[in-house]
Amino acid sequence: MEERLASLFQALADPNRLRMIELLRKQEWTVVMMANQLGISQPQASKHLRILYDAGLVTVTIDANRRRYALKSQALEPLDAWRTYMARETERLDRLETFLAESQREENGS
Repeated sequence: MEERLASLFQALADPNRLRMIELLRKQEWTVVMMANQLGISQPQASKHLRILYDAGLVTVTIDANRRRYALKSQALEPLDAWRTYMARETERLDRLETFLAESQREENGS
């Protein structure tokens, strides 16, 4: 699981790839469409889409001489699970901090 998360974070570490994910959430895109929308070259768009594909975030459908990219269903679920886990751990640590502060006050007040 940790390797999977690291792979996802690495794939999403680039601003252009994050923008691509946002666009792909709404519809399929070709490399040319994506390059035009983001204002980057087609080779750059291809490189970024390949990284997203290798990370398991997008699917590719070949249509004649075009490749259509779409966000893979449930691709971001591991990130949601990690975020939920981190929120729980943060809450737990906050409760511990509160408990320790109250214990310290009681000890100092005694």
